[in-house]
Amino acid sequence: MMASERVESAIEDRRAIVNDAIAEQLPIRKPERLYSASRYLLDAGGKRLRPTVLLLVAESVSETGSPVDDYRAFPTPHGESIDVLSAAVSIEVIQSFTLIHDDIMDDDDLRRGVPSVHREYDLETAILAGDTLYSKAFEYMLGTGAPSDRSVEALNELATTCTEICEGQSLDVEFETRTDVTTEEYLEMVEFKTAVLYAAAASIPAILLGCEQETVDELHGYGLDIGRAFQIQDDLLDLTVPSDTLGKRRGSDLIEGKRTVITLHARDQGIDTDSLVPDDPSDAEIEAAVEQLEAAGSIDFARELASDLIESGKQRLEVLPDNESSELLEGIADFLVERGY
Repeated sequence: MMASERVESAIEDRRAIVNDAIAEQLPIRKPERLYSASRYLLDAGGKRLRPTVLLLVAESVSETGSPVDDYRAFPTPHGESIDVLSAAVSIEVIQSFTLIHDDIMDDDDLRRGVPSVHREYDLETAILAGDTLYSKAFEYMLGTGAPSDRSVEALNELATTCTEICEGQSLDVEFETRTDVTTEEYLEMVEFKTAVLYAAAASIPAILLGCEQETVDELHGYGLDIGRAFQIQDDLLDLTVPSDTLGKRRGSDLIEGKRTVITLHARDQGIDTDSLVPDDPSDAEIEAAVEQLEAAGSIDFARELASDLIESGKQRLEVLPDNESSELLEGIADFLVERGY
């Protein structure tokens, strides 16, 4: 099996495990409308990349082999049994919470090829669904069975992550009205809005399983690097992938006036990025804008930056044992900038 096929197979295997766990831990119960809305985007799809990273890190640091028979009774070198699957569900539930609230703030119609939660239900229900997922995530993280000191540390990492996600989202909104945003500021915003959840996914299993602080720190750095690259790739896909494949309107970032590393680079090349597209552009007008960005070298600049971040992240994995799971973590890093949707 080719390396890319091995990685995609590993993602799919763990995606199925996480999906089953979500159905088990977040059943649709009374009030059914609230829990149906909470499960809506989780059931609509998603690659489950973050929980897959979490499970692979747990496998690697414990050298248990890949995959593990029971992630709910995960053996540790200290003799405990840790439910790392609950931690994985916690991370994915936080991801879904952020998507619901992000769509509300952007007033987006589509997510994962289906109507956004506030469109399918209503604004009030969508807000409550996001809040429910947020609180459930902490409930799940508290239920791993880890010793109290490690459990508290994992909860602290999750809480800090959620605060930083909100800070990143706030910066993203602020940047829409600023014309002087720098690439460095953009990367800081992306770190908070997107990358910190990958960092939590990579570092929390090491915390729960009692790894050395150096290992926890390097895995956190791995998550930050690949998470920033993931967002840059998302920015590229927004411009280069058709709407039906992307699951939302192509060029939506341009339409909404979002600052990305692509448009910031183009601005520095003298392009008036605020006037690239009209308020309600046609597909042809989106295509013409993308051609301008390509001619300015901005598309290639973003690809090279994402590639550099991936290489930095992969180097941080040297702290892990040399096993199949650590190799798959390297492969996932590459996958994040090679994926087509």
